Amino acid sequence: MVERIKVCLNGGRGRDEHPAVPVTPAELAAAAMRAVAAGAEAVHLHPRDGDGVESLRAGDVAAAVTALRQAGVRVPVGVSTGLWITDGDPAARHAAVLGWVGLPPAARPDFASVNVSEPGAAPLVEVLREAGIGVEAGVWSLADARAVAAIRPAGGWSRILVEVIDATAATAVAVADEILRQLDGSSVVGPRLLHGEGPTCWPLVSHAGRLRLPTRIGLEDTTVRPDGGSVGDNAELVRLALAEWTAADRGGS
Repeated sequence: MVERIKVCLNGGRGRDEHPAVPVTPAELAAAAMRAVAAGAEAVHLHPRDGDGVESLRAGDVAAAVTALRQAGVRVPVGVSTGLWITDGDPAARHAAVLGWVGLPPAARPDFASVNVSEPGAAPLVEVLREAGIGVEAGVWSLADARAVAAIRPAGGWSRILVEVIDATAATAVAVADEILRQLDGSSVVGPRLLHGEGPTCWPLVSHAGRLRLPTRIGLEDTTVRPDGGSVGDNAELVRLALAEWTAADRGGS
């Protein structure tokens, strides 16, 4: 069966943006369980500290991952390594992720995303691989699609995330196709996942279905339904995205 949906539970959003954004480990676990029951086949989350701020510290990562596994989440669980989480400091990020190496298996994420445009991306990939953590390459542009070819992690990429952010709903598909062509032309090896954010989110869920590529959905990427109405939670987004993806796969959109 073709993998279809990864849920992105929270990102950097707060409850001021949507009341269902999960923050604490217990909330993340409950949201993940509902999303998986709705059809999500992988989970991506941004751990938070005790004040609800995004964190890469080993203790905060362990608390979030452990909570999901103790709750019964049996799909792969991944986290962000976004450079903004350490206020743009690559050395601080590297040091924080080094702390993950000593985490017990039950507290260690299955994979982590690394944005290839960020300083320090290549050495960070190696730290993650040495820790036994799979790595997703975050590719946001044509320049990223060229740059990722030069990073060759031991064991390869878990996924290539084609993330179309700087586009409109009308241009998102064309931008995505251009990036995908560049990846193929650069002989980048690894399964692709296609998704957008905000206005590019829903057009690319459908386009991923047409291409039979996995996609991503969740409150990190959007807080609205395809018709623009308000959405209840991550699980509802997963159900809606599966319907959009399947309809497009069948030629319905």
